[in-house]
Amino acid sequence: MRVMGIETSCDETAVAIVEAPADPRPVGHILANVVYSQLTEHRRFGGVVPEIAARAHLERLDGLIANALSEAKLGFADLDAIAATGGPGLIGGVMVGVMTAKAIAFAHDKPFIAVNHLEGHALSVRLTENVSFPYLLLLVSGGHCQLLTVEGPGRFKRLGTTIDDAVGECFDKTAKLLGLGFPGGPAVERAASGGDAARFALPRPMWRKPGCDFSFSGLKTAVRQAAEKLAPGDGQAIADLCASFQRTVGDVLVDRCANALDLAPAPALVVAGGVAANAYLRRRLETLAVLHGVRLVAPPVKLCTDNGAMIAWAGLERLRLGMVDSLDFRPRPRWPLDTGERIAA
Repeated sequence: MRVMGIETSCDETAVAIVEAPADPRPVGHILANVVYSQLTEHRRFGGVVPEIAARAHLERLDGLIANALSEAKLGFADLDAIAATGGPGLIGGVMVGVMTAKAIAFAHDKPFIAVNHLEGHALSVRLTENVSFPYLLLLVSGGHCQLLTVEGPGRFKRLGTTIDDAVGECFDKTAKLLGLGFPGGPAVERAASGGDAARFALPRPMWRKPGCDFSFSGLKTAVRQAAEKLAPGDGQAIADLCASFQRTVGDVLVDRCANALDLAPAPALVVAGGVAANAYLRRRLETLAVLHGVRLVAPPVKLCTDNGAMIAWAGLERLRLGMVDSLDFRPRPRWPLDTGERIAA
């Protein structure tokens, strides 16, 4: 089976082609994975501008599709389905990807599959690692922070979510406050590598409380207050604040995941999403996994941030089960991953 995946939900224009056997063996193979990052377009604004993002997707997508086919040495006739992010995301960009995928599917008589962007992250680990269902998922990205059990494509149960801000948003805000640039996550991690994590005492919202929900607005406020007191140009203080912030985030994620493992035991803890690329946080979660006797699994760093391979893979997993969509699918700016069923603490 070969599936093309198109990702246009935010500021990466991405196309990939993956293949795998038709039977449910999990691990697949990436035949092509091309990404155009829009960082140059958005960096001067300090964040993603939706109208600029949509225009860049429109300008770049056709060329990336041609590049992916060339890299994979395939034509449209060699594909079994066309998958695209159907939401959630910036609706202008989502529409560009969905309409392009529909046009290809219609013109070449291929199935069309609308993929929930979050499901792309959730299943991405199975593209490269032999991870069986069910597993516990910590989904941490720029706009999302959730703990879920993953039982299969379209089968998710929520244990907890953020009640205010996502952890990735908190990283971006911290970087902006400290003048570290955009994107914020990698910038904060780099600065933290030379800092003293014990210098600043920051609040750990929800820490040691029952349940699996998160809260980061109080931490974000505390970082802002600490940043306002720093002397201009004090690079060491900035590094120390980044290290303290990163350690605090680690404390919260470990605490919440520990509760989740007690509430819904699973043989594997998977961490996915852009924040999963953070090496420090991975080490903290690895220590937790060892203590609980479970396996920690994360996608390769290149598959943590938005990419077409995760969309193609989620589409392939759905195609195996006959889960395809009609061409009247409507792109969605919001699309909850779980069905609303929540595992109570």
